[in-house]
Parts: sequence; C-alpha cells; structure tokens
Amino acid sequence: MDIKNISLGILLFCLFSFPKNSYGQQLQSQIELKTTKGNGVYNAVVDINGTGDYTSIQGAINAAPAGNTTPWLIFVKRGDYKEVVVIPKEKTFIHLIGQDKNTTVIHYKLNVQALPMKDSKWYQNDKAAWKFSVHNPKAKVYKLPGEVVTINAENFYAENISFINDWGVEKQNGPQALAISTQADRIAFNNCIFRSFQDTWMTSLKGLNDRLYATNCWIEGAVDYFYGGGNAYVEKSTFYNVRSGSVIVAPSHKEGTKWGYVFDHCIIDGNSAAADGKLKMGRPWHDRPIAIYLYTVMKIPVSKEGWTDMGTIPSIFADYKSVDANGNPINTSQRKTIFKDRNGKEGISKAKLTNEEAAKYTYSNVVKGDDNWDPRLLMNALPKPSVTHIGETLSWKALSGAKGYIVFCNNVIIGFTQTTIFTLAQYSNNLNYQICGVNKNGSLGLKSEISR
Repeated sequence: MDIKNISLGILLFCLFSFPKNSYGQQLQSQIELKTTKGNGVYNAVVDINGTGDYTSIQGAINAAPAGNTTPWLIFVKRGDYKEVVVIPKEKTFIHLIGQDKNTTVIHYKLNVQALPMKDSKWYQNDKAAWKFSVHNPKAKVYKLPGEVVTINAENFYAENISFINDWGVEKQNGPQALAISTQADRIAFNNCIFRSFQDTWMTSLKGLNDRLYATNCWIEGAVDYFYGGGNAYVEKSTFYNVRSGSVIVAPSHKEGTKWGYVFDHCIIDGNSAAADGKLKMGRPWHDRPIAIYLYTVMKIPVSKEGWTDMGTIPSIFADYKSVDANGNPINTSQRKTIFKDRNGKEGISKAKLTNEEAAKYTYSNVVKGDDNWDPRLLMNALPKPSVTHIGETLSWKALSGAKGYIVFCNNVIIGFTQTTIFTLAQYSNNLNYQICGVNKNGSLGLKSEISR
C-alpha cells in the first residue's frame, strides 16, 4: 500500500504521544478521525466520526445497488449508531460487518404502544411508553418502523454488531419493542448481540419456509423475545432472560412450514430474577407452531412443565437431552403436552423426540434446503497472517481466500489493503500492530499481533 494512503500525522501522533499499554480513548478518537477508507476490501466503510464513506449505516444501505447477486460488503467501524435501519427488499446480498460486537452498536428508543386507556391497570406504564411510540403523532419516532432494524431482503449477513432497542433495555418493561425484524429467506448472523425486553426479534411471517441461521449470538429479553414464523436454526447461542416468568419463544408456524424453530447446543441463562424456576421455553402464538431445543445447557432452572398456553395448540414443543449447568440430565417427564387455545379448546402437542426424530433436525436439513444455501461458509475465519516488521514496513504471507486485510495500531484501524505490504509513516518500539484477513464475504479473520 502506498504511503500516501495514510496520513503522516496519524502515525506520528500514534508513535510519539503515548507509550505502549497506556493507550486511551483520546488517542483512539484522534487516530480514527484520520484513518483510510475501504481500498477495495469493502464496497463501503461506515464511521460515525466521518473517516469512512458514510457516517450512518442507513446512508450506506441507501447507496448500495439494488438486485445484487454477489455480496455487497459494508464495514461498520465501532461506534454508537443511534438510528433506525431498513434494508428494503431490492437490496439483496448486503453483508454488514462490524468491527466489534460490544462497541459497534445500532440502537434506538421506540415501541409500538397503542393510545393509553385511562381505565387500564397499565395506564401509567402505557402513558410513559406512548411518548416513544411509533403510533404517537407527537412522538419523534412517529411513523418509523416498529423495530430498530428491519431486514426485508434476501441473502443478508451480519457479524460483530449489537442490535438494541433502548426502550426495552432501559425500562425493562413492555410494550412490544423490537430490536430486529427479519422478513426474508436466507438471512444469517454470526457473533451478534440482540437486546430488548418484549419481542426482541421477530422472524419471518412472509414465507412459510424462509430460513434464518444464527450462531455464536446473544439474544436477550423477557416476553416472547424470539417470535414469528419460518425456519430458524440457532446454534451455540445464549438466550438470556431478564425477569421472573420469562418466556423465550412465541412461534407462529402455518401448515406447510417444514422445520420451525430449532435451537441446537444453545444456552438458557438469565439474571437472578429469572432464576426462580418460573421460566418457560415458549408458548404457542398462532397456527401450529414448532419449537425444538436440542442439547440445551440450562444454566438457570426452567419450570418443570417447560411450556405454557397462549393462543393455539402447538404441533411440537420439545426439548431433547437438556442438561443443567453441571452437565446433569434434566428431568423432562413433566413437560406440558395438553394446551388450550384462545377459545378454551384443548389439544395435544408432542413433547418428546426419539433419537431418530431428533437426528433429523440438522443444519443440513433445516438450513441448506433445496438450493444448498450454506451460511457457515460466509463466516469461515481466515487464520492469523504470519507478519514481519522491518523498519517502516509490515509484511505478511498471503492468505488463501483473502479478499484483503485490515491493519490495526493498538487495536485501532489504520488501513485496509489488498496487498501484503503496509508501509508506516514512522517506526516505534512502543506500539502494537495487528493484521487480520478478510474473506470474500467480508468476514473478519483471526488477528496476528506484533509488538515492537
């Protein structure tokens, strides 16, 4: 990479102003205000501080071409992105790559409270919520979508981002306050955080068999906080409950939905209030819902019945080979099998799976479908580059499958490059440099680190 792509001032400041390991927020912000753009590694870079192509995520989405058939890569630098984001149906193949899930945050304070009724026992809470309701003509959020992030386009992928509804997190109360709504087929997430209280994440109600895949994620809430339809395969993720009597899922699967909700090797956890034994894995919202938990680690106790009533009779509500925090098998003999619908009519639901039945709920069956969609390939992390530092030059061996590389100075991005050589403006013994590869889908690889 040519030296003209990096400001001399960045490196001079970085090299001489702060000693190693005394790196503070002031230094971070000053470096980030001068860093480079995507240099062909990403189609667009978002930075709220103005160093990228856009200062908002929605701005980058708006500028992306419609009808993509290959990934359109958008990198989002760490930052506090207070905005509502909508990815319309025509903006297919958007890949939204965050720098770090804890510091790359999309959030907004809104809910869908209806006009409060004075004779309601919830009037005071409803009145407070009304100030932030998308239905309130006097509210700042009037006519905004009912969720912080809406995804209506197919082949969306995100990693290393937090999606937060501030109303739910701050108030720890209803009404419905979505962090995200995913309403299309072939949507995937890796290493993301989703937080609210009521109805954190709505899955697709548009397509019977729209597929959603999530792995290594944190999903937080209290009331029906993963709900909707379609086929969702969530693995190696944590469902974190934040109140007594929390209910995790509220599915609505119409006849013809093949798999429903499948949670594989996930964790059920929560705060002290949620650990009182009243937690429910789910309740049936509409139609003939399916929810299956496979090999779940229940770090806090789930009620012995496991499930509760809502509005219909589920097709299958089952957990298979669940264990407690110490790895001991959970006794599921008292799981609920008889449900009442909203009219009081009773029906029977399947609550246990045989080994043969459980073996059918695989990633390949649920996710790949007829078109062999394989989102795990999107997130294959490239290995650490082998880096050398001689004088003013960083160099490394090319990684197979790399679209490019990101260069960091003390974990602050100082450049993107498609070459394997990065020239520094100055040289110092007081800095840490990191290099990570970026695969063709935009996903970040493992960082190598060199201290000189």
